Amino acid sequence: MLAFVAFVAVILMAAPPAQAGRSCEAKPPAVATVQRALELAERSAKALDATGADVVVLARAGQDLSRHGLRWSHLGWAYREPAAQPGTASVWRVVHMLNHCGSDRGHLYRQGLAEFFLDDPHEYRAGIAVLAPEVQARLWPLLRDKDRVTQLHQPRYSMVAYPWAQTYQQSNQWAIETLAMAQAPGVNSRDGAQAWLRWNGYTPTVLKLDTMTRLGARLTAANIAFDDHPNAQRYGGRIATVTVDSVFDWLERARLAGPVQVVW
Repeated sequence: MLAFVAFVAVILMAAPPAQAGRSCEAKPPAVATVQRALELAERSAKALDATGADVVVLARAGQDLSRHGLRWSHLGWAYREPAAQPGTASVWRVVHMLNHCGSDRGHLYRQGLAEFFLDDPHEYRAGIAVLAPEVQARLWPLLRDKDRVTQLHQPRYSMVAYPWAQTYQQSNQWAIETLAMAQAPGVNSRDGAQAWLRWNGYTPTVLKLDTMTRLGARLTAANIAFDDHPNAQRYGGRIATVTVDSVFDWLERARLAGPVQVVW
């Protein structure tokens, strides 16, 4: 394992950063950042192996959202990839949506654990929620299918996309809409996925943002838009969006997953 992470460190240090939350300057991340990300990835891999699961929710604390009462900022679907050859170990991959360099576009990525955490996070900790066995069974083949996994992806990105609209999409929203598609065979559209989420009790987080905060964000950030929110809520400063904390709470409440395990 140590030889592997050392090899990964060399590769990542040579590559320009391309993930949300990092500068888009073509320069390698700091050695200390790479080391801490690799260490968290190794601890997370051990924790994931110990679950015996094939699919889990994997979250990171990329930004400090404590002022909104939130602990996590971003999630992805971590799934176990079978061993490539007999006698070798299975590996964990993460499928998730990222906003590239603060632009108005989001893209889907399939990454290893080390790269998932190489994002200069606010805190080096991971959150893991093990999905119920029947949920895993439906989601696992979808995540490995390069066509199906992109079916509900909307490239127009807003960090605060409204959960019940289709104008934009943000990372956590893509994840739960894809979960809905996996769980309901008849769902093949974002509208259908959102209807399933409503029916099954998903409740978004409502952020309290005053007018100046909203105006400043919209004027200075290409990856933030509010025009998909209902006027009454928007002008009242009540911005509903999909957060990791709300997803964790809902999954456990709906018995779709167990409680969050924290890896430090």
